[in-house]
Amino acid sequence: MTQEDRNRADARFNKATRAANDARSGKTERDAALKAVTDNMAKLKALRLAREAAEPPRPAATPKKTRAKPNKPEEKSPALADWLANQQSGGRRV
Repeated sequence: MTQEDRNRADARFNKATRAANDARSGKTERDAALKAVTDNMAKLKALRLAREAAEPPRPAATPKKTRAKPNKPEEKSPALADWLANQQSGGRRV
């Protein structure tokens, strides 16, 4: 094995080692960020639950009553052929 081959092998090994270390440190950073977000969400939830427990209960919402609509005789819409003829005579291109 020549010195050049040995240097090439060392470079490959060092590259793989560096990549493994970078992956581990990146995972550690992601885990730390995830833990910070999770802790913040838990703190905010606890504050919200405490605030809701301290305020008086809200009255139940009453459903809105709707009035019945009076029945009106329905106007029939013109037939499609009549409508198209009317549109054409009005200057519209169909």
